[in-house]
Amino acid sequence: MSDHGGGEKIPYGAKRFILVAAIFVVFAFLQESNSKVLKFIPGDLFTRDEVRLTTNTKLSGDKYEVKRVVDGDTVVIDYHGVSEKIRLIGINTPETVDPRKPVECFGKEASNRMKSLIEGKSVYLETDASQGERDKYGRILAYLYLEDGQMVNRKMIAEGYAYEYTYMHPYKYQQDFKDALSFAKNSKQGLWADGACSKESLNH
Repeated sequence: MSDHGGGEKIPYGAKRFILVAAIFVVFAFLQESNSKVLKFIPGDLFTRDEVRLTTNTKLSGDKYEVKRVVDGDTVVIDYHGVSEKIRLIGINTPETVDPRKPVECFGKEASNRMKSLIEGKSVYLETDASQGERDKYGRILAYLYLEDGQMVNRKMIAEGYAYEYTYMHPYKYQQDFKDALSFAKNSKQGLWADGACSKESLNH
């Protein structure tokens, strides 16, 4: 009798079990990967995925000294020896300085949070070609970064101090900011906390 070799055959039931186990392992890995990308950490936002959003090119340019904070979405920096207002792209905070409007709910808190983040510090700027260099008021449009790489625009939204704001054209980090806003609402951060503001004021 000839010997065809190949050793003992694996029973069909064992093959099926191995296949199911392999599928489960792959599914669990994908779920874990997604959770890392979507995880938000208040106060230390996107730390697991910061490299994706703050590359070396963004943080290798000039640093600018913050001279003062106007409100939660506008600051003044020393821009090559000239005082320039910077309007943060993609966010809007409750009003505090417009003489035509009353101080809005959580406006002071947003302004104070911005001060605590950047006042007396140096920051990096990133512009966005989709938004142009300046707005109609002559303010420079930019994303603002702390020296440790955290983006101030996104951080303000995720901590509940700002709304996501799209002006005319989508911007580079629009989806990230929308995700940050969803997180702030769902976890009741800042102005989204129970009792922080009336429902009318949140219909922004």
